[in-house]
Amino acid sequence: MQFHPTSLRDAVLIELDPARDKRGFFARSFCVEEFAAHGLETNYPQHSISGSPRRGTLRGMHYQRDPHGEVKLVRCTRGSILDVIIDIRADSPTFRRWQAFELSPINGRQLYIPKGFAHGFQTLSDDSEVSYLISEPYRPESACGIRYDAPSFEISWPLSVTEISEQDLFWPDFLK
Repeated sequence: MQFHPTSLRDAVLIELDPARDKRGFFARSFCVEEFAAHGLETNYPQHSISGSPRRGTLRGMHYQRDPHGEVKLVRCTRGSILDVIIDIRADSPTFRRWQAFELSPINGRQLYIPKGFAHGFQTLSDDSEVSYLISEPYRPESACGIRYDAPSFEISWPLSVTEISEQDLFWPDFLK
């Protein structure tokens, strides 16, 4: 795996380093030793997946409030997505900044999202699937979100939204 810092403090873009032969490829997507050597979370008690049949589907922008803040390791296993993160840590030098990354099985990228970030994505192709390793169990009482089109951030989503949940549609703008 190759670990690349992003423009947002503590967020890391990780590229798989596949070994290829006539059968296809083999690659590690997680290794406790390598993650620890880079100072990253190594404990992920929750693994989740999401599937979206339609291009343009939007999920986000989600986070969990403390004390249940969560680190996420996100990888697109089918199709492609534009993954967006926002640093909402008031003490961070990159507070209120966002960055977007295209993730797909073809580019072999995954995104390490630290605690204190809002996260969401839009599917760029039909039949997309996303895999998450999450450092904390889901706690409904700590679940929060920011509206995907919040004026505070002016995120540039590449497609018109074709599907979005009622909850995601009505998250508030970020007011900190």
